Amino acid sequence: MGRSIVELEAIIRNTVCRVCTDRTTTGECGREDPTSCALFRLFPQVAEAIQTVDSENISDYIEAIRRNVCPVCAEQAADGSCEVREQVQCALDAYLLLVVEAIEEATGKTFERQGLSAAGTGQPVTIGRPVQ
Repeated sequence: MGRSIVELEAIIRNTVCRVCTDRTTTGECGREDPTSCALFRLFPQVAEAIQTVDSENISDYIEAIRRNVCPVCAEQAADGSCEVREQVQCALDAYLLLVVEAIEEATGKTFERQGLSAAGTGQPVTIGRPVQ
């Protein structure tokens, strides 16, 4: 099922923005500069990177994002490090599991969350902000 970038972005905004810890009590984006959100600033690249992966392992999606999206983000340093990501302030990184799940479902693929673990570790994956 093909979806346009505009449709996918609307789905992601509905899915992620409503649970984002940066939103205000009125449901608006609470970031000083809403355009600084890497998830939406780089959304075409995000959607494309996710759609190139066919896996049940979130590590494969993380790798696709690190390879295809992070290098074009102004926040990432030349050596591949990212202070924003390391400080758990990157919405793309923090909500990647939700983004992957929503895009896969919207495009007719299934992404099974049960038993999700990092490649070869058997350990559950934690992406972004810790669950509170």
